[in-house]
Amino acid sequence: MTGVDAPRGLHTLADYAVRASVALPRATWDFLEGGAGEERTLAANTDAFDRTRLLPRVLSGVGRPDTATRILGRTWAAPLAIAPVAYHTMAHPSGEVATARAAGRAGLPFVVSTFAGRTFEDIAEAADAPLWLQVYCFRDRAVTRELVERAERAGFEALVLTVDAPRLGRRLRDLRNGFRLPEGVTPANLPGDGFASPADHARTAFDDTLDWSVIDWLRSISSLPVLVKGVLTAADAHRALAAGADAVVVSNHGGRQLDGVPATLDVLPKVVAAVAGNCPVLLDGGVRRGRDVLSALALGADAVLLGRPVLHGLAVGQEDGVGEVLGMVVEELAEAMTFTGTATVAEAGPHLVATPTDSHRPAPHPTNPHRPAPPHPAGATHTTHASQAPHATLSPSAPVVRSGSGDVALSKEELHGSVRDPVLDTMTFLNDITHRYPDAISFAPGRPYDGFFEAEHVFAYLRRYLDHLEAGGASPEQIRSALFQYGPTSGQIRELIADSLRKDEGIDVAPESIVVTVGCQEAMLLAVRALMSGPEDALLASSPCYVGITGAARLLDVEVTPVEEGRDGFDCATLEATLLAERARGRRPRAFYVVPDHSNPSGTTMPLSARRELLDLADCHDLLILEDTPYRMVSPGTQLPTLKSLDRHRRVVHLGSYSKTLFPGARVGFVIADQTVTDAQGRTGLLADELTKIKSMVTVNTSPVSQAVVAGMLLTANGRTSRFNTRTAAHYGEAMRVTLEALDRCFPESDRAALGIRWNEPSGGFFLSVDVPFRADDSALIRSAEEFGVIWTPMSYFYPQGGGDFGLRLSVSYLTRQKITDGIERLARFVKAQTG
Repeated sequence: MTGVDAPRGLHTLADYAVRASVALPRATWDFLEGGAGEERTLAANTDAFDRTRLLPRVLSGVGRPDTATRILGRTWAAPLAIAPVAYHTMAHPSGEVATARAAGRAGLPFVVSTFAGRTFEDIAEAADAPLWLQVYCFRDRAVTRELVERAERAGFEALVLTVDAPRLGRRLRDLRNGFRLPEGVTPANLPGDGFASPADHARTAFDDTLDWSVIDWLRSISSLPVLVKGVLTAADAHRALAAGADAVVVSNHGGRQLDGVPATLDVLPKVVAAVAGNCPVLLDGGVRRGRDVLSALALGADAVLLGRPVLHGLAVGQEDGVGEVLGMVVEELAEAMTFTGTATVAEAGPHLVATPTDSHRPAPHPTNPHRPAPPHPAGATHTTHASQAPHATLSPSAPVVRSGSGDVALSKEELHGSVRDPVLDTMTFLNDITHRYPDAISFAPGRPYDGFFEAEHVFAYLRRYLDHLEAGGASPEQIRSALFQYGPTSGQIRELIADSLRKDEGIDVAPESIVVTVGCQEAMLLAVRALMSGPEDALLASSPCYVGITGAARLLDVEVTPVEEGRDGFDCATLEATLLAERARGRRPRAFYVVPDHSNPSGTTMPLSARRELLDLADCHDLLILEDTPYRMVSPGTQLPTLKSLDRHRRVVHLGSYSKTLFPGARVGFVIADQTVTDAQGRTGLLADELTKIKSMVTVNTSPVSQAVVAGMLLTANGRTSRFNTRTAAHYGEAMRVTLEALDRCFPESDRAALGIRWNEPSGGFFLSVDVPFRADDSALIRSAEEFGVIWTPMSYFYPQGGGDFGLRLSVSYLTRQKITDGIERLARFVKAQTG
């Protein structure tokens, strides 16, 4: 347990509540503890948790579970934060300052109330954990603006907008007590007076005309994330997402507003299903034990907020009392996780909850797919959950259920966590949007232009390769086998690929160091699997990054550590800082993935000086580089040298593909892995040999027919793929030029600052990135497609651990000049409408 040991006789949060009720004046206790009306909702919150039954799992071998989680870019020691409660100074004069200190010791966030009894600056000075500001919107917006600006200056990290309080609920205890704030208790961050009666102040000061536009208003005055607190229905969850909320908090205000509304735990599954993993879902109301936290996680919450018990601890033991309360809940959570065989927070799911006997209790829904995995040092893998329709709750010992027809129906929760990961849904979502709006112009597909391909050419290239085999002395039987049989796992055209790499790229490697793969995606999978041998091994990636590397890592339970790009792209200093930070966490950085040329998604290119610096850094830190280079040969002009051609110490594992340059449908890629590998007996070989072993268990071999067609193309061009791509590079360069000119025309330079829009100007490749002043999320994409007939890709898809919320990616490769011009005009109308 964090903090000091609990005093004698205080073993539960209920014990602290009893002690606090004695310590505080009756009217003060009633104000803090009471609810609205007959307090039915207040009672329902705790009753919902009382009715929930967790299923134990024996002989699970979990050991000490990892309670850590990550929300909105910050790691918490547990999925627990302090809920916003007004006037901590009523429990003790140290108030929110003592609470902030205790929260910092526990490693847990603290949501500070608008009506805090201590100043934001004093609270921030005492804090050593994230602070969020709970926001009430006043009729005088200037007051709210000043609150938000002060909090942001003080270092607060998010805004929690309370949406269920156009006025305060009818709280009978306060009416009967004629409650007034105790002498000396005031809202330290609000101007003026008139606060003695909280209910009267709310009636005169709260803005009871608020609508969803308030979220845009908050974004206009602050750069902080906005959470919407007070959501109890799926419909409001949808509205919150559409309005751009960064997270929703399932809350009924602790039963203090409209009496008779449902308990938060009972409505949680429906809200989780409605959010569908697009943002975190938090819950407050009724949490009184660690097992309550686990129950909420099992039903889809990413974290819970703890309110009244924190004030109980403050009243009983000041800072130490708050620490004891928080520590008790975290310790009870760890105990519940151990008994249920739950090693990490990310593993919590509906399989932990017994089927309820209460007929009013909705069936558990799957957990929220937004919940990230805990940090890697504790050995947790990056597991997330996917929202779906309700299904029967399953225990770990019962992986299947029978449908009414008698057919087997699998529980998705029992499948590997990757199938519930949002990163695997991104391309499916884009395809769905494209099919749903067939008349929209799509800047989403990053695929080659169809106009370069002729069906008859396939037969000519196939014939060319067969002639090559015959000229080399192959018998008819050998030629037939080369075309129809499996062929060597490492590939049968490695010599031709090595020759082409020498001529095109100045990369001189032995054919034995090459493995022919099923596209570059398999090359990534093989490399990551071979190099990441344990949970302490770290895979770094320049971020934003291609989703293929993120997806491959996810399938292998490998956490990707992002190395954030600046506006101009990759920076070696950032990589080195990330390397050192990973080592400080007890991890071993093994490989760094990067697309140095015209990267996907941002379109940036690494300068020659940075390439040399990166290779030196790799030598210094014993790091391998995974170099992915699909866009070089299809870009106009002379290209910078590849990292592999500059590599003098075999630091680079080069990932290649012929999908963009020769034949997308052939799905032929390759990996150059010329690093030496030594076994325990001192025998040496090549990393390529180890990748071949893994490939033999994945795809067995790459299609000989596909290899034959690609080989015929290489032979036709005498090994120089650049000959095939003179016309294509010119086409893609022209497409990029037309796109940039259209953007300049539709967004004149004089208007860009006012609109808050800008874009980069890549020298080649398929992609460019555009910064916009609104959240470019799935809901914005749907509006763009539905109302304006243009489709793009949210940049947030390409950030492994969150980011890119205000950017979109445009792909220019697949469209004609006219389509590009029309599409940018549509995009401009959408951006201006969305901004307005």
